[in-house]
Amino acid sequence: MANPTLNEQIFDEMPVYISENNVMTINGTVLKGMFLLLLVFLGGAYSWSLYLSGSISTVNALVMIGFILGFIIAMIIIFAKKTAPFLSPIYALAEGLALGGISVITNIQFPGIVFQAVLGSLAVMFVMLTLFMGKIIVVTNKLRSVVFGATATIALVYLVSFILSFFGKNVPFLNDASPIGIGVSVLVIFVAAFNLLLDFDVIEKGVAAHAPKYFEWYCSFGLLVTLVWIYLEIIKLLSKLRRNN
Repeated sequence: MANPTLNEQIFDEMPVYISENNVMTINGTVLKGMFLLLLVFLGGAYSWSLYLSGSISTVNALVMIGFILGFIIAMIIIFAKKTAPFLSPIYALAEGLALGGISVITNIQFPGIVFQAVLGSLAVMFVMLTLFMGKIIVVTNKLRSVVFGATATIALVYLVSFILSFFGKNVPFLNDASPIGIGVSVLVIFVAAFNLLLDFDVIEKGVAAHAPKYFEWYCSFGLLVTLVWIYLEIIKLLSKLRRNN
């Protein structure tokens, strides 16, 4: 699996749950996923309102705090999966605060871009879900390996870019509004979309494996991680396109 939060190996050492009240279900996962998205929206709305009220420095701080806190919480959840029911909502709120700040700043610079990015993210999720449910694209071990390799490469490039930024340098084409830069963003969104496909596969396998109930929270959290990535990449792509006009 490419998404480190959702990996088939997480089911290998799991106890078998017999009672239907104690096992993971699709409906339960969907409801928890919708709840986490609502928390992201609420956190984002709060940052947005703060910015419009003139608290720009506070919003800038919330963006940094939100992403750092989100990363720390994500690491805890990944290595201590039973904490997912308690920490996933906090992760969603933290990401919401950060995304709200980035969104309002970008939307002021490029009016309407946030609405387009949200629609784009939902469209990607719907398309990948349709491809998965219709078995148009079947998740195989080879596909997992390819997506994992591509995602790991992207993560490495972003890490190098982050380190170089402290020295005033940038990775060529990563943030450029040039045709190549736009092509890079499209490629990254494509890889992120396939992470969604693999996430759906793990959720399906978790239900089939009678995963414990808390895995509904864990899988919803993992899915949210991918959706946040997709949203950020789409808003970056749209920003490049706007700058290129």
